[in-house]
Amino acid sequence: MSTALPFDDIRALIKAMPKPDLDARLAAEKRENVLIKPRGALGRLEEISAHMAAWQGKARPQVNRPLVAIFAGSHGVVAKGVSAYPAGVNRAMLASFSAGHAAINQICKTFDLGLKVFDLAIDLPTADFTESAALEEVACAATMGFGMEAIAGGTDLLCLGEMGIGNTTSAAAIYAALFGGAARDWVGRGTGVDDAGHERKVAAVEAALRLHRSHLADPLEILRRLGGREIAAICGAILAARSERVPVILDGYVVTAAAAILHALDRKALDHCLAGHCSAEGAHARVLAHLKLKPILDLGMRLGEGSGAALAAGVVKAALACHNGMATFAEAAVPEQV
Repeated sequence: MSTALPFDDIRALIKAMPKPDLDARLAAEKRENVLIKPRGALGRLEEISAHMAAWQGKARPQVNRPLVAIFAGSHGVVAKGVSAYPAGVNRAMLASFSAGHAAINQICKTFDLGLKVFDLAIDLPTADFTESAALEEVACAATMGFGMEAIAGGTDLLCLGEMGIGNTTSAAAIYAALFGGAARDWVGRGTGVDDAGHERKVAAVEAALRLHRSHLADPLEILRRLGGREIAAICGAILAARSERVPVILDGYVVTAAAAILHALDRKALDHCLAGHCSAEGAHARVLAHLKLKPILDLGMRLGEGSGAALAAGVVKAALACHNGMATFAEAAVPEQV
């Protein structure tokens, strides 16, 4: 009889992660240096092209099947009054995504991005993490496995988003458990709670950290005790993309919490990821610095639903259009130096 534990497969997958193709990256950099422009003139766009080359394994990477995947979950801690909106908004937002009425729908149309929304038992909240673990280990591992299916239809660029009332509270608790410091250092305003709501969020995170403190040395325990289904699924999606060498764009504060779990397990786990933007949620910039991720955009956004990642995908597509479509000095008969 097998003695494998639910998280064992996750740990094995992390150990087996592929590395970047450095030859492809070098070839992309060499091409970039002979395009009709001064070297380095496209700045960050050149870094993005090289990154995409390294993970797609070709000197002229392409984005033909970009996908925005939104994972939606429900959190029991909402009962503690940590959100400006009731849990019922979860179902209403799913309906808006389906009807094409949300911001993410408009951004996806603008940049020709595919969109999938994953309902992770939206009407069944996780347990209130101030009273017990949010998820059982088996359920958490299974949800990570579900997230891995996000790329099953095929994609060459995965943009990750989330939706879930109360999930900035969960993310703040994860960051406090991973990085230390006071709960107040990580708790922001989320969707716009007032001062009293902010204090309830701080109190909820403090209570969760006290309750689970003897189990917080293991990042996967942090995930199941303090996270949510959407955060677990995003962890799985990031890992699946890595296994298939698919570059990933992370969205904001909550998506980055999932990424931080993987980074705590292996410092190389996010090498295939780009940070789409820096959220207006206060601690996000500090988290990105800790993870050594430089955001592509900084627009003061705090919407979630993959909006920042999707906007950044437009920049990635532009970077590759320049990289692949521009002529070289030789092709254009332009002298490299005047």
